[in-house]
Amino acid sequence: MSKPSELTEGQRAYEARRAAKAGMTLEKWLVEKDKRAKQEAAEAAKEAEATAKAAQPEKKGWLGRLLDKAHQPLK
Repeated sequence: MSKPSELTEGQRAYEARRAAKAGMTLEKWLVEKDKRAKQEAAEAAKEAEATAKAAQPEKKGWLGRLLDKAHQPLK
């Protein structure tokens, strides 16, 4: 998240309303928002890594290779 000094007036007012609704100061709200964003990004990266691992096919065992050979035409 950007620092409070980098926010436009409209963005600052919006974030101030959200902070007031949560019972926090604007600075505390922005720090908390930044923490949540980093945590969600880390969780998304973990999920993407798990999905990539699951997409890799398992190596076939002895019986699987034998059945593959049995289904091939004779030479």
